[in-house]
Amino acid sequence: MPSLQQFLETHSMPAAPELVLKEEAGLRCLACANRCLIPEGKSGICRVRFNQDGQLRVPGGYAAGIQVDPIEKKPFFHVFPGREALSFGMLSCNFHCPFCQNWLSSQVMREHYDVGIPHPCTPEQLVARALDRGAPAMVSTYNEPLITSDWAAKVFSCAHESGIRCGYVSNGHATPEVIEFLRPFVDLYKVDLKCFREDGYHELGGSMKAVCDTIGRLKSMGFWVEVVTLVVPGFNDTAEELRDIARFLAGISPDIPWHVTAFHPDYKMTTSRRTTVSDLTRAYDAGKGAGLRFVYSGNLPGSVGNTENTYCPSCNALLIERCGFHVSQNRMRKNECPDCHVVIPGIWEDGPPWSQGGAEALRAPRAC
Repeated sequence: MPSLQQFLETHSMPAAPELVLKEEAGLRCLACANRCLIPEGKSGICRVRFNQDGQLRVPGGYAAGIQVDPIEKKPFFHVFPGREALSFGMLSCNFHCPFCQNWLSSQVMREHYDVGIPHPCTPEQLVARALDRGAPAMVSTYNEPLITSDWAAKVFSCAHESGIRCGYVSNGHATPEVIEFLRPFVDLYKVDLKCFREDGYHELGGSMKAVCDTIGRLKSMGFWVEVVTLVVPGFNDTAEELRDIARFLAGISPDIPWHVTAFHPDYKMTTSRRTTVSDLTRAYDAGKGAGLRFVYSGNLPGSVGNTENTYCPSCNALLIERCGFHVSQNRMRKNECPDCHVVIPGIWEDGPPWSQGGAEALRAPRAC
């Protein structure tokens, strides 16, 4: 049985030419905003992009996790509601968030946990899994997908040939070069906006400006963008900071869905208190007060009133009713409100599941 390090060296591939520059002191990686200069025989901050014999080698040919689950879990609320998405992830991250809730996959290269050997696979095998389940979307998640963008491009190119939409669940610590590289392959992009202070981002290993620039760039280039802020008590939960995040997003577009989600103690913050309903309400109110049309509370299903639902911003009609990751009613048709016919931003379908009046609406909703 090979070691994890041996496996990762074997399951690697040359970096996409667009994501590397040769410099006198080594190779400059452009996959994320760290822009690591990697000397011969060394790796970048992520520890999975490395310089071998003057070539930047990057992850490829495996998945550390594969799961088919509701697309609402990503969370994407304005993309094929009620459908499933195939999620796949690799290993490592360019951040070291102490509250990480995917730490087993994202922090394994720093912490050397025994997570076993990942699964070798091809793009065709991953796409076949999605097709078998009838999933209209695939997302790269669990670790930071930016650092495995070269492999994602191969997977997503194959997925597009089968009509599958593709997305990232990412911290958004990107470069203009990697966003340009991804544009032909990635349709959906969920960004974690973790706080709104440069010193806060410095603690996590990144730059707030880089993430904010990414959100603006993604929106201007036509990606479908949703943003998540994990509300972490004592880190980013002040009314002022939440208002600043909401105002920033509204300044880019009031149609960006903002998910404010609850933290639970995990990884290196096991003694911190959980996010309360009151915390999420404060964040939700900040979003609505800033003019965001679609704000959602997450991770406390059934406890946050109607703030998991989607309403028409024009006539306030209920469009999508949710409890957690379960859609109990979906009244959307194509891209408009069925009552007032105003266009609702997102990626919708003509005959969605759990639609009012549709055959599947007869299914009894699960208790929340």
